[in-house]
Amino acid sequence: MKQQAFLGLALVAALSLPSTATELVIVTVNNGHMIEMQKLGKYFEQANPGIQLKWVTLEEGVLRQRVTTDIATKGGQFDVMTIGMYETPIWGKKGWLQEIKPDAAYDVDDLLPAMRNGLSVGGKLYAVPFYGESSMLMYRKDLADKAGVQVPERPTWTQIRDLAAKIHDPKNGVYGICLRGKPGWGDNMAFLSTMVNTFGGQWFDMSWKPQIDSKPWRDAVGFYVDMMKKYGPPGSSSNSFNEILALYNQGKCGMWVDATIAASFVSDPKQSKVADKVAFAQAPTMVTPKGANWLWAWTLAIPAGSQKVEAARKFVTWATSKEYIQLVAKVEGWHAVPTGTRKSTYATPEFQKAARFAAAEKMAIDSANPNDSTLPKSPYVGVQFAAIPEFQAIGITVGQQMSAALAGKTTVDAALKASQFAAEREMKKAGYYK
Repeated sequence: MKQQAFLGLALVAALSLPSTATELVIVTVNNGHMIEMQKLGKYFEQANPGIQLKWVTLEEGVLRQRVTTDIATKGGQFDVMTIGMYETPIWGKKGWLQEIKPDAAYDVDDLLPAMRNGLSVGGKLYAVPFYGESSMLMYRKDLADKAGVQVPERPTWTQIRDLAAKIHDPKNGVYGICLRGKPGWGDNMAFLSTMVNTFGGQWFDMSWKPQIDSKPWRDAVGFYVDMMKKYGPPGSSSNSFNEILALYNQGKCGMWVDATIAASFVSDPKQSKVADKVAFAQAPTMVTPKGANWLWAWTLAIPAGSQKVEAARKFVTWATSKEYIQLVAKVEGWHAVPTGTRKSTYATPEFQKAARFAAAEKMAIDSANPNDSTLPKSPYVGVQFAAIPEFQAIGITVGQQMSAALAGKTTVDAALKASQFAAEREMKKAGYYK
């Protein structure tokens, strides 16, 4: 009898051991939407008792390094990776990612076309978007009104510069315009690439020859440096998203062109002193509307060598589903949902009410086309980057030169010549041309 009881207890203990569960190791970035995903992970575990989630949370630079090393060396540390729109087409093409084939309930046709296209290679989806963004103009309507200027839905850079001149009032702590200047391929070069695009430029021509020392680049970068020196805040060459967000929320920026995700922060009265004075428009254009606003997504992907594909697929489709968006809305409110991924989010009246930037954000995302973002034909996919492995190193080098030109440490011409030389050397070394 005692033996039977002991065996019974042992069986119960064995059945309750967590070691029988599949452990999914998910590596992600330490921003707000992803922290929320970790908090809500318990709902996934409750619905899938055979799966346990283990989180590895890193800052953006470290995340890129770790996932790139792991996937290139087939390290197998992670079952689900948070990667961007830059990596997805490159790694998908190399066969480093599992194709993602969601079931009918996922409703893949509900994904915004720009997001779906940017994460597909040859019609196959290699990552699913957790949240997406484009870039747009955020401006102080009260200051524009005071200057007697009506900002159109799609302003030109000339109109923006003229308005910056009118509202620039440094004595009273207001700068005409705030733009990124901190060096980085995904930092100042994300913004400057869109500016170069709309001025009629490109990173590489159809022979893969770098085009940095060209008239559109000189025009765009010259315009940017001149405008920022006259109407920007001091120390712009070290300002990135977070620094400008802080300035904007304190009421120190008249205008800002940056990620659409910023709109939810600058219009939040809990964070922004000027929340009720902010208005939104499309990113400025110049010679062409092509590539004037960037396209980005943080996505969830499954490495090709994963031993837990079925469990990983369940998780990535759950975290990027309509149901997940509804869950965030229920727990945190519609203002907190991840945006930029699904048509159904923008069609929800509660979301439209909570996010007055929604229409401008969706218009920006819909207009961005990673397969046709430059006036001259280009051989690469991407709006604010070229989806080739070499771009990361080139973008970092060029970003340093552009930041130096903004800081007055070098001239625009010298910065462009040095950038062209470095890019040519990198592309020749990689065998793109002789």
